[in-house]
Amino acid sequence: MKWTGISSANQRRVVDAIRGGIPKAVKTIGWLLKLIIPISLAVRLLQYTGLLEYIAQFLHPVFQAVGLPGASAIAFVCSLFLPLYAPIAIIGTLHLTIREISILAIMCLISHNTLFESAVQKKTGSSFWFVWCLRVVMSFVAAFIWNLLLPEDMGMPVGQSGVSLETLAFWPMLLDWGIGALKLCLIMALVVTALMILQRLMEAFYVMDWLAHFFAPFMRVMGLSKDSSFLWFVANIVGLTYGSAILIEQMENKRLNVADARMLNNHLAISHSLLEDTMLFVAIGVPLFWVTVPRVLLAMAVVWVLRLLRVR
Repeated sequence: MKWTGISSANQRRVVDAIRGGIPKAVKTIGWLLKLIIPISLAVRLLQYTGLLEYIAQFLHPVFQAVGLPGASAIAFVCSLFLPLYAPIAIIGTLHLTIREISILAIMCLISHNTLFESAVQKKTGSSFWFVWCLRVVMSFVAAFIWNLLLPEDMGMPVGQSGVSLETLAFWPMLLDWGIGALKLCLIMALVVTALMILQRLMEAFYVMDWLAHFFAPFMRVMGLSKDSSFLWFVANIVGLTYGSAILIEQMENKRLNVADARMLNNHLAISHSLLEDTMLFVAIGVPLFWVTVPRVLLAMAVVWVLRLLRVR
């Protein structure tokens, strides 16, 4: 097969990238599905039984201390177990001001889908519980700081949505979960496969070397190794969930030592997916600045503090 305008050497690179990327993608997808399916089912059962709302009630006093109504605890607890679409749907049913949504947004951006993403970070060298606790604690630290810094008047309250959160019967609920899980698995399989092939293409054509060189100065400022630059870029473009395949593959190939990987994980625990996740909240009225720049600065501060304390 001949491709017009492409040399035989480059054609060979493309074919090798596809052949090398697909087996890695299949292996990673299998690992991801073993996590996603049971976790999503467990959370759906917690929602169905009402236990999730019961857990959230214990956090009411804490949320009031950071400028949020107690009802917002439900959205945060939900975000701990699920991607951001779930807490955003809940936020749409609450009477919140833009200021309150901004505070809740930073908490959810730091601590969303923590069980799955902490498992990914464990696979790349960090302690599951250290990363999980770091994210939850820093969510409240960020909320406390945001409550002090945000202007008092940031806009009119967001009206309650017309969506009814009806409790489905058990089997319809299970069917609804199954359809949603199947869609997620298909999307993830496509994205992970594309990312693994893209990564190998970038390696074959030396794009990764260029990216590493370009981002190296920024890595030093953030307290990270210059070898972290490509992984930092991936995690902030596609996030930890979709980027997990590349993160894990890079660690398995010893592209980053364990100490540097842990520092990168500490940074990414606070700030990742600056593209998609951020825009989800911007779409519902949260100012772009307050969910990007301060989050990156907070992640930098965490890394430098941990370096000074020699916590790796």
